[in-house]
Formats: sequence, structure tokens, C-alpha cells
Amino acid sequence: MTNREIAAALDEVADLLEFQAANPFRVRAYRNGARRVGDASQSLLAVVEESGPAALTEIDGVGKDLAEKIAELATTGSLAMLDELREQVPPGVLKLMRVPGLGPKKAAAIHKELGVATLDQLKAACEAEKVRGLKGFGKKTEETILAGIAHAEKAGERTRWADADAVVGRLLQHMDGCPAIRRREPAGSYRRGKETVGDLDLLVDVGPETGPREMDPGAVAQAMDRFGDFEGVAEVIARGDTKMSVRMDGGLQIDLRCVPTESFGAALQYFTGSKEHNVEMRGRARVKGLKVSEWGVFKGESDERVAGETEEEVYAALGLPLFPPELREHRREFEWAEEGELPRLIELGDLRGDLHMHTSATDGKATLREMVAAARERGLEYIAITDHSKRVTMASGLDAARLREQWKEVDRVNEELAVEGAEFRVLKGIECDILESGGMDLDDDVLAEADWVIASLHYGQNQPRAKIMERLLFAVEHPSVSIIAHPTGRLIGRRPPYEVAVDELIAAAAEHGKLLELNANPMRLDLDDIHCAAAKEAGVPIVISSDAHSPAGLDVLRYGVLQARRAGLTREDVANCRGGASWEALGASS
Repeated sequence: MTNREIAAALDEVADLLEFQAANPFRVRAYRNGARRVGDASQSLLAVVEESGPAALTEIDGVGKDLAEKIAELATTGSLAMLDELREQVPPGVLKLMRVPGLGPKKAAAIHKELGVATLDQLKAACEAEKVRGLKGFGKKTEETILAGIAHAEKAGERTRWADADAVVGRLLQHMDGCPAIRRREPAGSYRRGKETVGDLDLLVDVGPETGPREMDPGAVAQAMDRFGDFEGVAEVIARGDTKMSVRMDGGLQIDLRCVPTESFGAALQYFTGSKEHNVEMRGRARVKGLKVSEWGVFKGESDERVAGETEEEVYAALGLPLFPPELREHRREFEWAEEGELPRLIELGDLRGDLHMHTSATDGKATLREMVAAARERGLEYIAITDHSKRVTMASGLDAARLREQWKEVDRVNEELAVEGAEFRVLKGIECDILESGGMDLDDDVLAEADWVIASLHYGQNQPRAKIMERLLFAVEHPSVSIIAHPTGRLIGRRPPYEVAVDELIAAAAEHGKLLELNANPMRLDLDDIHCAAAKEAGVPIVISSDAHSPAGLDVLRYGVLQARRAGLTREDVANCRGGASWEALGASS
């Protein structure tokens, strides 16, 4: 099993235990273990094979028992404990827990008292008004459950960040038309820049408190009315005193939360998350005799608020810096803060060049000169033209003769730029396929003439790990190769990564002085944030590339920067932040 598969299995164990009302500490142990495994950059299968299960206890939060479970999953692909739990709980029951308004206890009660084991049975029970008769339930709860069943049916479906961002942009513009709203900010996993989001959260400041934790109902109503008028809303799921939820035509749920001015910063911090980050915050608050919630930071159990209007206030009350939202995953942000080493994260304006793009010579939509013009319009100082090599026949990949003709055109463009006095350079590049049988798609003498050689896999992606790694490591060791592109081959939500040991690839890149790509295409974002962080630790520079196939395609660089920020990368960690149009400034080995 891969790390992600192990993490998913541990999460399922936690879900099943929680449904059975197991000890909360035991549930939490598996839940935390899943998160730690998912965050691990090194293959845990490799750790077990090299050093045995005991080595896994070096992972924070992983004890002996959990280490043995992880080792069992990694080496056998199954877990006896999980198989036993699955036999004890009907397969459809876990979906009940994903219905808004149904936690583990209520889901278990419905299953036990009414024999409900599927969402269809739950819907029928609600429509027959059977649920409201159970102890601890009622008419309102039943109605909330019924409305939330559609959400549970879509549980597991997530929206790519870039698609969610388009909705957020329109939503913010729409909400700006409400005079009752003083501030508005998206929160949740969207604000943290996760590559996919389950739903969206929008916080709005509707003015000062009218009493303890109370707001002007007129202002709240105005905000909610405006929210309900947003184009594309398919249905209003719920509308309460401070919160309103809608579902968009495409199925995306958006939650609006109205908060008073005094609590806006605290609410923004709280609803941005992550859950694990907030648990740490609450623990640190208790040590200081404080209590932190979405309403503010309070002294002890009193109503004396000491912070809340801004996020800066909230963090300062706990003696902490303002963490960039992208770092709030409880990985290393608190450690960095304590050591005074919170990184200054990379920003889009730090990028000086783009080193992966295509032209109409292969499968691009614009000419070389049009791509140069587009890059200059965006303030870049250099680009590499990296059309496909001949193996990619569907894209009319270049053979040696056509490639050398393109490079002559690059020389002519550079001469024209020099005459113009432009501080811009075009690098002669190629995206060269690593062949299924091994070796590069173009001869060594051709690759040696390039300024920039990208090596990538487009075929044979279902080969076993050993063969995939043999191909990748050959490319890393090749003297003319500069970088490995989209190293895992994943397409988010459509195609899983191929069998690649990324930690081994990173180690080889470090040994041979090669770079790794963070492909900024929002369907790829490859490498992911975990592996980008691991590359940084190993001293391997990352290149954030657009892989643009048109002038507009250059604009995806911002998605790559967001992913890099989640990895804790600074401009010093990203090779194409290095200045000057000179090739030497990149410090590449070719």
C-alpha cells in the first residue's frame, strides 16, 4: 500500500470505531495516525522493508501498536482489524455519518432503532416521520437530515481549487453589493489552498454586537437575502439565525456565516482551520488561562474578550505570529514559530521565468513568438520552449530535424530581442519522453545542444514500480536532463499517480544535482505539497511551471505558487525565482 492508501484505511478504522462508540482516545489515535501517515514524504513501505515496523514509531504520534498496524497495511495491503470491523458494521452505514446533523451517536441510534443501513432507507424513514420519534431527535432534526441526504450522497466528491476559486470570485463580487456587510472573507480548506475542497465557507462582518454574541437581525437578514440571490443557487439547504447554506447547480455547497465585528478575526481563524491546527490553538490557550473559540479569545471561563476582531489579535493573544493560511495544517508551523523561523512564503511576483510550455509546433495553440509576447506581457524575464519529442505522436512530437529548426527560430528571436534591447531570453528546450523500454526519446547529441531538457513519462504509466523507477532514475542520471516534469503523473480526481517512489526520486535528484517540477496545471499540481516539502528538506530546487499550451495557459502559475506555499517554500527554494534572463542564473547542471 502507498502512504495515501494506508491513511485512508486508518481513517476508515477511526470511522468504524466511532460508529461503535469506542473510546474517543482510541478513535483519535487512529485519526491522528492517518493524518501523520498522509503527511509523510517517505514511503512507509520502504521504511518497514529497510528498518522494520519499530522504525515507524519515530513518526510523531505513532506508537508500537499503530506502527504494527501500519506495517501490516504497507506489506500485505490489508488489515485484519479493519476486516473484522467491516463485518460488524453494514457497508452503507458509514455514509449515514456524513449526513449534516447526524454524528456517530445519532447514526448508530437510527441504525439500531429503525434498522436503517442505507441513505435510501434513511430518506424513507424521514419521509415517513419515523426519525422524529426517536429519543434525542425531533421534527427540526428530521428535516435537517432529510435536506442533508443529497450532500451525503455526494460525500467524497471534491471540487478542484481552481474551479472553486472561480465560484468564490463571483460570490465575493456579488456579496459586495450588500450594504450591511463590512468585511467578507472565504475560509475553510479553500483559504488554506488545498488542491480540492469539499464545500465553501464565507464569513461576513455584519456590524458590532447588539448584545453578548448577538447581531442586528436586520443586517443578518440583508446578508442572507443577498446570498440567496447569488446566481447559480439551486436550493437553500438551511437558513438559521447566523448561518445559511445553499447548494449550487453543480452540487457545491456554500455556507454563509454572519459574525459581529468584534468576533470577525476569531471566526475567520476558527473556520479557516485546519481542525488539527485549531486543536493545538485551544491547547495553547488553556496553558495561558485563556479560551479561544469562533467568538474570540476570553479570559478563563469568563465573558471578558481579550481578542477577536482580527486574526493578528487572536494569534498575538497566544504569543504566536500570524500564520499564513496555507501553513495551518499542524505540520511544522508551530515548531517554526517557536524557533523564530516562520518562512516568508513564495509569492507569484517572485517568479522570474517559466520553463515548461508548448507551441503550435506540437500540441500548443500559439506560435513561439506569441508565447514570447505573452510571457513578456506578464513581466517574466525568460522562458523555455519545450515542445514534445517524437514519441508523443498524438501531439506531432518533434524529431531531431524539426527540433533543430525550432531552435534556429529561438536563436533568431533572441537576436531580435537583443537588438530591441529587451532584457528577455528564450531558452532552447524540449520535453523529451522517457521511453517505455528505457532510454530517452532523442539521441544524446541532440539533447546535449539544448539549454533545458525536461524528462517526462507519457506512456507506460501502468508499469510496475521497479520499471517506472528504472526509467525515472535513468533520466535523472542522464547528463543532459535538467528536470523531471510532473513526476507522479497524477490528474486530480481523474487519474491516480503511477507507481513511483517519490522519496527515492528526490534522493536521486539531490545526488545528481537535478531539479523537480511543480506542474501548476490545476489538474496536476504535481509534485504535491508533501513531496515539495520533502524536496526542500533534501535540498532539491523546485521549478514551478505552467505547462502552458496557449498564452492564457501561463496564468496557471498562481496555482503552482499556492501549492508551493502549502509546502512552506520560499523564493530561495524555487529555481525560477532566480533573476536575470541568463541561463547560468538558474544554476542548472546541464
